Amino acid sequence: MNESKMALICKALGDENRLQIIKMLTGGELCGCKILDAFNITQPTLSHHMKILTDCNLVNSRKEGKWTYYSINGEKFSEFKSAVSEFTCKTSTTKKSAGNCCCKD
Repeated sequence: MNESKMALICKALGDENRLQIIKMLTGGELCGCKILDAFNITQPTLSHHMKILTDCNLVNSRKEGKWTYYSINGEKFSEFKSAVSEFTCKTSTTKKSAGNCCCKD
């Protein structure tokens, strides 16, 4: 996953409402109306949040009649988790001064 895609996902997850939506969707697919019922926001605001989550592919959407159903994109979450796990603080075997390294020896 490139840095641009990671940044989009981080921005999407940087909103409390979107994090709560993701948490709700971990229980399975939900209709947009059920998500809306859980928040004190307007339908256009929910649509904005869902667009951000679907544009970065964290959430899948499907239309059924006039309803839209949302679900977690597990593959994208796994890809993101793997990419984030590459960010580790590696300690060196040689002692470095505190001003040159973020790692604690």
